[in-house]
Amino acid sequence: MALAATGAAVTAVEVDRGIIPVLREMVQPLGVSVVEADAMSCDWPELLAAAPSWVLVANLPYNVATPLVLDLLGDVPAIGRMLVMVQREAGERLVAVPGSRSFGAVSVRISYFATASLVGRVSPGVFLPRPNVESVLVEIVRRESPAVDAAVASYAEIDLLLRAGFGGRRKMLRRSLEGLVDEAAFAAAGIDGRSRAEELGIEEWGKLGACRRSIMFGHPPS
Repeated sequence: MALAATGAAVTAVEVDRGIIPVLREMVQPLGVSVVEADAMSCDWPELLAAAPSWVLVANLPYNVATPLVLDLLGDVPAIGRMLVMVQREAGERLVAVPGSRSFGAVSVRISYFATASLVGRVSPGVFLPRPNVESVLVEIVRRESPAVDAAVASYAEIDLLLRAGFGGRRKMLRRSLEGLVDEAAFAAAGIDGRSRAEELGIEEWGKLGACRRSIMFGHPPS
């Protein structure tokens, strides 16, 4: 209702059939369109066809927060910005920087597509019933272009390295990426093979992917 009060055109996506009748009664008179759908499987391009750009505002359950955000960043370019409320641990992973306690593969994946920042904390006391977890507000702003040019290293190439690197995150990269990245690629990328996955940001992963491609396939990085 607060969003509609700003004059914005609002489309609400809700999967809970028990809530939908009440939601429609409350917000449809304000011009809000209520769509019964699962955000993880709905046809987003069709849903958002009415306008070229959108902002997503959502309260996301823990089990869908990360996959949904990544799916939307990868597949729905019409969404240029997101403001999501998520469980604190999930939010900290979305915004984490290399070397920090919460930094992981999802942090790198988010930074490939967007910048993310923690913009607020939500006390458990504002919910009824009161949950046993804290929540945070995370703002995610899509980059005009991905952090790594696809001509240098594609998202799929980088993701392959992330899965292997963070799959053995306590190992040195020369061990966790063995069979994927050789010493020559580490040297060409200027990355110490003794580093660990959580020490590298998206730029370093991009360099590693580019040098791996160059050495394996003879395509020099741009």
